[in-house]
Amino acid sequence: MREARAAGATVRDACAALDLDPRTVQRWSRRPDGDRRAGPRRAPANRLAPAERAELLRALNSPEFRDRSPNVVVALLADRGTYLASQATMYRLLRAAGQLAHRTAARPPVRRARPREVRAAAPNRAWSWDITYLASDVRGVFHRLYLIMDVFSRKIVGWAVHDDERGAHAARLISAACAAEGVRPGCVLHSDNGGPMKAATMRATLDRLGVVPSYSRPRVSDDNPYSEALFRTLKYCPAYPSDGVFPSRAEATAWVARFVAWFNTEHRHSGVKFVTPEQRHQGRDAAILARRTAVYAAAKRQRPDRWSGPARDWSRVDEVRLNPATDVDEPAA
Repeated sequence: MREARAAGATVRDACAALDLDPRTVQRWSRRPDGDRRAGPRRAPANRLAPAERAELLRALNSPEFRDRSPNVVVALLADRGTYLASQATMYRLLRAAGQLAHRTAARPPVRRARPREVRAAAPNRAWSWDITYLASDVRGVFHRLYLIMDVFSRKIVGWAVHDDERGAHAARLISAACAAEGVRPGCVLHSDNGGPMKAATMRATLDRLGVVPSYSRPRVSDDNPYSEALFRTLKYCPAYPSDGVFPSRAEATAWVARFVAWFNTEHRHSGVKFVTPEQRHQGRDAAILARRTAVYAAAKRQRPDRWSGPARDWSRVDEVRLNPATDVDEPAA
């Protein structure tokens, strides 16, 4: 195992090649004298005989029970006054026979590959966008807020409020944002798998603009974390209506306009060392962070007794990664 790890293999891959459970390897690594467990020396006295095991397996695979799980089988048998074996015994027998699986006709599980890693070292290289609901004063009726964020600077580069979700709305918004920011072909636009995100109008617009689409896995919100975090900031900021209601689309639009202005020009974002998104988008953050570094260095020189370690790190975040690859992912393009 150590040789495999030294060669660059992950623990999971090495265990799969050696037919070992990762927990077994962890247990070995914690005991310098190795795993000395030997298991039971004798079979349990109440263990089912081979003939009884075969009979129980035939019963579980009978037309009546083959589509039911053991916890349902034992209940049905108990209703008839019959006991064949415990639920745990049935599960162990099915596991040993390789039959511990979904017992009805179903589509096989589909493993979705993680989105490709996107790296941004400057503004307008990678954007993230999504749609969130803003409640109206009519129960069950919502306004839709479309928001586009620059991943590198966290600046909101485009937004709009509509009463429905359409690919045409998204296409117009992305066109206006690209024109306002002077986006060059090659910018990546990441989103989830909603209808407006994959609408034919939207995809045609992205192709015309030279914007590269990127999509999250179905029902995996963590694949679009920057937009999700932005919506949380929006809905939990102190200025958000206490009742969470926007009576009209015009009032929702006016409130979002104020929020965007605050977020871009006043909000100190923790992900970019507490500069504003506008400062970072315009490249002014490097000078601001350099001045902070100088202030802390001077304070430490003046009163070194108040510092037990290095001064706070105000170094600039030079690159932002969306869906960063791990040691088991494919390498980034």
